[in-house]
Amino acid sequence: MLFAADYPLLNIFWSMILFFFWIAWIWVLVGIIGDVFRRDDASGWVKALWVFFLIFIPFAGVLAYLIVNGEGMGKRGLERAQERQAQLAPYLEASGTGGPAHEIEKGKSLLDSGAITEAEFATLKAKALA
Repeated sequence: MLFAADYPLLNIFWSMILFFFWIAWIWVLVGIIGDVFRRDDASGWVKALWVFFLIFIPFAGVLAYLIVNGEGMGKRGLERAQERQAQLAPYLEASGTGGPAHEIEKGKSLLDSGAITEAEFATLKAKALA
Protein backbone atom coordinates (compact mmCIF):
# COMPACT_ATOMS: atom_id res chain seq x y z
CA MET A 1 0.00 0.00 0.00
CA LEU A 2 1.28 3.48 -0.90
CA PHE A 3 1.15 6.11 1.82
CA ALA A 4 1.89 9.79 1.45
CA ALA A 5 4.84 9.48 3.82
CA ASP A 6 6.42 6.89 1.51
CA TYR A 7 6.20 9.18 -1.54
CA PRO A 8 8.88 11.89 -1.29
CA LEU A 9 8.17 15.50 -2.15
CA LEU A 10 10.45 15.53 -5.19
CA ASN A 11 8.60 12.54 -6.63
CA ILE A 12 5.33 14.40 -6.24
CA PHE A 13 6.86 17.45 -7.93
CA TRP A 14 8.25 15.32 -10.77
CA SER A 15 4.87 13.62 -11.25
CA MET A 16 3.18 17.02 -11.47
CA ILE A 17 5.68 18.19 -14.09
CA LEU A 18 5.16 15.04 -16.16
CA PHE A 19 1.39 15.43 -15.87
CA PHE A 20 1.65 19.06 -17.03
CA PHE A 21 3.72 18.11 -20.07
CA TRP A 22 1.33 15.26 -20.87
CA ILE A 23 -1.65 17.66 -20.84
CA ALA A 24 0.32 20.22 -22.90
CA TRP A 25 1.20 17.51 -25.43
CA ILE A 26 -2.45 16.48 -25.79
CA TRP A 27 -3.38 20.15 -26.22
CA VAL A 28 -0.83 20.56 -29.01
CA LEU A 29 -2.01 17.40 -30.78
CA VAL A 30 -5.67 18.41 -30.58
CA GLY A 31 -4.82 21.89 -31.89
CA ILE A 32 -2.83 20.54 -34.81
CA ILE A 33 -5.36 17.84 -35.71
CA GLY A 34 -8.12 20.47 -35.53
CA ASP A 35 -6.10 22.69 -37.87
CA VAL A 36 -5.53 19.78 -40.26
CA PHE A 37 -9.26 19.16 -40.58
CA ARG A 38 -10.14 22.86 -40.92
CA ARG A 39 -7.79 23.41 -43.84
CA ASP A 40 -9.49 24.18 -47.12
CA ASP A 41 -6.30 24.04 -49.19
CA ALA A 42 -5.48 20.38 -48.47
CA SER A 43 -7.06 17.30 -50.00
CA GLY A 44 -8.40 14.38 -48.00
CA TRP A 45 -5.28 12.33 -48.73
CA VAL A 46 -2.99 15.04 -47.42
CA LYS A 47 -5.10 15.34 -44.27
CA ALA A 48 -5.03 11.56 -43.81
CA LEU A 49 -1.24 11.50 -44.16
CA TRP A 50 -0.81 14.26 -41.58
CA VAL A 51 -3.10 12.46 -39.12
CA PHE A 52 -1.19 9.23 -39.75
CA PHE A 53 2.12 10.95 -38.98
CA LEU A 54 0.68 12.71 -35.94
CA ILE A 55 -0.65 9.47 -34.46
CA PHE A 56 2.06 6.96 -35.37
CA ILE A 57 5.15 9.19 -35.38
CA PRO A 58 3.97 11.87 -32.96
CA PHE A 59 7.09 13.92 -32.16
CA ALA A 60 8.41 14.01 -35.70
CA GLY A 61 4.90 14.56 -37.08
CA VAL A 62 4.22 17.54 -34.78
CA LEU A 63 7.58 19.12 -35.52
CA ALA A 64 7.17 18.58 -39.26
CA TYR A 65 3.65 20.04 -39.26
CA LEU A 66 4.74 23.09 -37.27
CA ILE A 67 7.71 23.67 -39.57
CA VAL A 68 5.74 23.20 -42.79
CA ASN A 69 2.41 24.77 -41.78
CA GLY A 70 3.19 26.95 -38.75
CA GLU A 71 2.64 30.24 -40.57
CA GLY A 72 -0.58 28.95 -42.12
CA MET A 73 -1.85 27.85 -38.71
CA GLY A 74 -1.42 31.38 -37.43
CA LYS A 75 -3.20 32.91 -40.41
CA ARG A 76 -6.09 30.45 -40.18
CA GLY A 77 -6.40 31.09 -36.44
CA LEU A 78 -6.48 34.84 -37.02
CA GLU A 79 -9.14 34.47 -39.72
CA ARG A 80 -11.31 32.33 -37.42
CA ALA A 81 -10.95 34.88 -34.61
CA GLN A 82 -11.95 37.72 -36.94
CA GLU A 83 -14.98 35.76 -38.16
CA ARG A 84 -16.09 35.08 -34.56
CA GLN A 85 -15.59 38.75 -33.68
CA ALA A 86 -17.61 39.85 -36.70
CA GLN A 87 -20.43 37.48 -35.70
CA LEU A 88 -20.39 38.73 -32.11
CA ALA A 89 -20.09 42.47 -32.89
CA PRO A 90 -23.84 43.14 -33.46
CA TYR A 91 -24.68 41.59 -30.10
CA LEU A 92 -22.02 43.61 -28.33
CA GLU A 93 -23.18 46.83 -29.97
CA ALA A 94 -26.78 46.16 -28.97
CA SER A 95 -25.86 45.32 -25.39
CA GLY A 96 -23.56 48.33 -25.06
CA THR A 97 -26.39 50.86 -25.45
CA GLY A 98 -27.65 50.35 -21.92
CA GLY A 99 -31.11 49.39 -23.03
CA PRO A 100 -34.30 51.42 -23.38
CA ALA A 101 -33.89 53.23 -20.07
CA HIS A 102 -30.52 54.60 -21.15
CA GLU A 103 -31.92 55.74 -24.50
CA ILE A 104 -34.84 57.51 -22.81
CA GLU A 105 -32.45 59.14 -20.33
CA LYS A 106 -30.31 60.45 -23.20
CA GLY A 107 -33.44 61.75 -24.92
CA LYS A 108 -34.63 63.44 -21.73
CA SER A 109 -31.29 65.20 -21.33
CA LEU A 110 -31.51 66.37 -24.95
CA LEU A 111 -35.06 67.59 -24.32
CA ASP A 112 -34.00 69.45 -21.17
CA SER A 113 -31.12 71.10 -23.01
CA GLY A 114 -33.48 72.22 -25.77
CA ALA A 115 -31.75 70.22 -28.50
CA ILE A 116 -34.94 68.33 -29.40
CA THR A 117 -38.66 69.10 -29.16
CA GLU A 118 -41.30 67.32 -27.12
CA ALA A 119 -42.56 65.51 -30.26
CA GLU A 120 -39.04 64.30 -31.11
CA PHE A 121 -38.61 63.08 -27.52
CA ALA A 122 -41.90 61.17 -27.74
CA THR A 123 -40.73 59.54 -31.00
CA LEU A 124 -37.38 58.63 -29.48
CA LYS A 125 -39.10 57.22 -26.39
CA ALA A 126 -41.49 55.12 -28.51
CA LYS A 127 -38.57 53.82 -30.56
CA ALA A 128 -36.61 52.90 -27.43
CA LEU A 129 -39.54 51.04 -25.93
CA ALA A 130 -40.35 49.17 -29.15
